[in-house]
Amino acid sequence: MKPLLRLIVPVLATVLFAACHTSRFVPEGSYLLTSAHVAPASGESHVSAEELAAYMPQRPNSKWFSLFNVPLGIYSLSGRDSTKRFNRFLRHLGEAPVVYDRERTLQACRNMQLSVKAMGYLGADVLLEEKVKKNHIGVTYRIVPGPRWHIRHFSFRVLDDSLRLRLDSLGYQPSFTSATGTAALPYSIKALDAERSRLYGLLIENGYYKFNKDFVHFRVDTTVGQNLADVEMMVRRAEEDSDSTDTLHRQYHIGKVSYDFPSSSPFLRPKVLDGATAIVPGSLFREKAMHETYARLSRMSAVMAANVRVVEREASSDTLDVSISLTPGKRNSFSAELEGTNSAGDFGAAASLTYQNRNLFRGSELLGVKLRGAFEAIKGLSGYADQNFIEYSIEAGLTFPDFKFPFLRPAFRRNAQATTEVNIAFDSQDRPEFHRRVLTGRLRYRWARRNRQLQHRFDLLDLDYVFMPWISDTFREKYLSDPQNRNAILKYNYENLFIMNWSYHFSYTSRPLGSSASNYGTNAYVIRLGIETAGNLLYGITSAANSQKNAEGKYTLFNIAYAQYAKFDFSFCKSFLFNKNNSLALHAAFGIAAPYGNSYILPYEKRYFSGGANSVRGWSVRELGPGSFQGTDGRIDFINQTGDIKLDLNAEYRTHLFWKIDGAAFIDAGNIWTIRDYKEQPGGQFRFEEFWKQIAVSYGLGLRLNLGYFILRFDGGMKAIHPAYTDSKTHFPIIHPKWKRDFTFHFAVGMPF
Repeated sequence: MKPLLRLIVPVLATVLFAACHTSRFVPEGSYLLTSAHVAPASGESHVSAEELAAYMPQRPNSKWFSLFNVPLGIYSLSGRDSTKRFNRFLRHLGEAPVVYDRERTLQACRNMQLSVKAMGYLGADVLLEEKVKKNHIGVTYRIVPGPRWHIRHFSFRVLDDSLRLRLDSLGYQPSFTSATGTAALPYSIKALDAERSRLYGLLIENGYYKFNKDFVHFRVDTTVGQNLADVEMMVRRAEEDSDSTDTLHRQYHIGKVSYDFPSSSPFLRPKVLDGATAIVPGSLFREKAMHETYARLSRMSAVMAANVRVVEREASSDTLDVSISLTPGKRNSFSAELEGTNSAGDFGAAASLTYQNRNLFRGSELLGVKLRGAFEAIKGLSGYADQNFIEYSIEAGLTFPDFKFPFLRPAFRRNAQATTEVNIAFDSQDRPEFHRRVLTGRLRYRWARRNRQLQHRFDLLDLDYVFMPWISDTFREKYLSDPQNRNAILKYNYENLFIMNWSYHFSYTSRPLGSSASNYGTNAYVIRLGIETAGNLLYGITSAANSQKNAEGKYTLFNIAYAQYAKFDFSFCKSFLFNKNNSLALHAAFGIAAPYGNSYILPYEKRYFSGGANSVRGWSVRELGPGSFQGTDGRIDFINQTGDIKLDLNAEYRTHLFWKIDGAAFIDAGNIWTIRDYKEQPGGQFRFEEFWKQIAVSYGLGLRLNLGYFILRFDGGMKAIHPAYTDSKTHFPIIHPKWKRDFTFHFAVGMPF
């Protein structure tokens, strides 16, 4: 790393020096914009500065971590001759100076003033404050809203009597009126527009196909008193064309629903099409039903493209026919993957072949079959005859585009975006120490609402059968049978095991899928929760039947002890967007799993581990914890450094650097613990009076290559506080850093949280 540092440090020093000389490309008599923000007048805090900031025509050059003006510095390193390739490269990599444009800024002041007036502050003003220092300038848009107007009287008039009666039957009343018809809210054009949209949404969902917002008008009189206004909301008659005498708004019903395919025969069964169509013949026209039908059909794996068209039968008719055009996707596909591996110097390779059928039973069912084989040449294991690792597996899954579950209400089936997944897999592993066979089966349901903010996953049945057909004498004698070196946790995880569990997981995001922040102050959060239990049904059956226990006091199924445990996981992540290039992400996660009844130890796959690219990044995977435990045998510490409780706390400041490269600075904290005091893991048990002293802390920097469809992540973490220590130097590496001992490099795909 030292040669790399010798290269990086001078480059960064040069760039930082250039960042201090940022006026090189600012024309004479012009100014470099160094700051721009919106601020209300003293004592005026009820006008949103973040909302008005969207009108600013110029923003200062971006800064790394909101501190270092490096992008402009890189641009400033380029020469003035733009024909030279190196100069063009630096300009493309950096960011051109933002030269202050006063005319655009004055226009922004006028736009902000109009926006504040639209909020009801009709006497509002926006003052421009400019602070010049040499050829740098900072601007402040000072908002002076003044008094706010209120509605003295609000009236609602519908010129179409039939529409008025229909609105009465729907229970519609404008939000501005109370039971006595007097005003209840401050005056605001935004609020009036919202009321117009509310009325439009109500009518478009009740058959008024041709109704639009232009039919709704407002008349406002602001001269009726001091800071008061009278508002009239009026809905005018329909005017279809100059020759028509029909000026009434008409309700439309759905007539015929037809499907159009490229060939004469449909590629989806009629029942499947009916289930995916939210449009019901004979019902009133509903715009949401049109959008929902399009969304359902577009989500089907068998459909490449869908189009929903509405056709009016004739000019005087109140019937709409619906034509749905569907284009089938490619039904069958094959894919192959090759990969190379390097596990602590042991080289290997893997290959996989995948087949998919996207319309197995003409119901858009997705069938997937995957074959995989892997080989690894293992060296350095003494006492074993075979030094290779061989693995092969087969996995088959079938996904249905709806709920395959009885007793569900039809309304729930229609409104939920659901899939049903059936999966079965077999995996065979032959290592020098042992052979393992794993058979799994799963029945899973996923569903979400239209905006996908709340998503659910329910595993109704999850089966895992682990069979150990062979264990080498060397491994058995050293770790499983030797009374002096017996490891109960290791022994349990190298026995035949049966797991039958169910689980429920949900995630909620505060921002609807596909939406974006409208201003830089917007932040979002994500909550995830998971509950899982195993063995309770089997335990109830075997105990009620007075079944015989094995020599270890456990009930068995087909002579195999089954696992029994409960598990709970919770995580929370919140992001704060400061500007388009800088944000802060905070993350907290907690998990606890408790073996009970038929189990004394959790299965290895269900235990927690700490460290790695998505946890406390100063440690590698399974190198931290539990508690203050220190690993002593690198060959089996992957078992010992697991636990029943996990805590992760992370803070990461993210910034855009240049091109597609992003950077991050992070602080991580956390650890794992065990519920019971296992002699193989001294110092690992969770104790309220001690656990806070055993929280590990690390810090570091990261780079991300953001390619849009996926992100490659490179993180370097340094230990700051180590809970497993022998002296003060190893306890507090932040004070006594040692590169070789404390640094850990991580490569991963995707963000850590």
